[in-house]
Amino acid sequence: MKYLKTTVWALLIGLSFQNCAKKAEDKKEETSTEEKTAAREIWTKEQAKDWYGKQEWIVGADFLPSTAINQLEMFQEASFDTATINKELGWAEGIGMNTMRVYLHDLLWQQDSTGFLKRLDTFLAIADKHKIKPVLVLFDSCWDPFPKLGTQRAPKPGVHNSGWVQSPGYDALKDSTQYPRLERYVKGVVRKFADDDRVLAWDIWNEPDNTNNSSYGKVELPNKVDYVLPLMKKSFAWARTENPEQPLTAGIWAGDWTSYETLKPIEKASIDESDVISFHNYDSAQEFEKRIKQLQQYDRPMICTEYMSRGNGSFFEGSLPIAKKYNVGAINWGLVDGKSQTIYPWDSWKKTYTSEPSLWFHDIFRKDGTPYKQAEVDLIKKLTARK
Repeated sequence: MKYLKTTVWALLIGLSFQNCAKKAEDKKEETSTEEKTAAREIWTKEQAKDWYGKQEWIVGADFLPSTAINQLEMFQEASFDTATINKELGWAEGIGMNTMRVYLHDLLWQQDSTGFLKRLDTFLAIADKHKIKPVLVLFDSCWDPFPKLGTQRAPKPGVHNSGWVQSPGYDALKDSTQYPRLERYVKGVVRKFADDDRVLAWDIWNEPDNTNNSSYGKVELPNKVDYVLPLMKKSFAWARTENPEQPLTAGIWAGDWTSYETLKPIEKASIDESDVISFHNYDSAQEFEKRIKQLQQYDRPMICTEYMSRGNGSFFEGSLPIAKKYNVGAINWGLVDGKSQTIYPWDSWKKTYTSEPSLWFHDIFRKDGTPYKQAEVDLIKKLTARK
């Protein structure tokens, strides 16, 4: 009986210690969770202006190395081409560019998060060597809604962006059970580089309400924007939990920007959630300036994250001096003619092109580093020259 009492007493003491330890562990986990989810607020206008005032005038291009057809080919281990990236960023540095807008992809995280972060770190090191601070894009609603890992398809001859893929794709966007995976991607990437001064900004979602009517419209997710809008808001919140020192943004790209009331709901969300305002404009210089004036009502720094489509009337000589006049960052689409084939116009999805167009739609350099138009690179150099 004495032995039994001792054993019971020992068990009770053991259980008590286990219970205390569990409570301590729960408390620790609770504290850790609180720390992880303590999201920073959207920057005030003053904070945004303070950050922007510390930057050089932001000028660059949307970048994909000429040897990659899309974001997956750019960053997957088998096709991560550091030699080409280094060479082409050197050309950008040579004309005074100080940023590149670079697209990431959620499937890269799913495939190999450790390897992906390592390669992204390598990319940032190469960019830093060339004095370039990239804007990193987390999600994108443009082009093919059915991304697949592995070897990417070859370009369709003469077709603009024939292999670019959306992130998240159709299947992930409509399946809320995949959202925890997307959350891990956003938080994981932002956490890794949240205080890294090699990163200029985070672009949460490119053209979120683009339904790709001229290319993949017939196979797009019905009511796509109804899925994108809440997920975009969640993505901003996820990114903020990691307390990034860089600004968050999502650009508006089409519609009536006359006033806040004339914006579509997804445009209002982009404006409301963004630390700095970003936008796209592929129209004339006059339209470009009009858009800047419309966005001045929000009294925040501005970056145009896509412009310059020669065939649509958007040129460096028209838009870039205006951007400098208003101290608006300017990131044009395309640096080097390559597998993305964006020298061809958007209508190449419906019209056949059998040779290089005489008027390039996008891009600045040929694959050998010679400029498409010397006058353009001379202008960029002149406007970006440090005084």
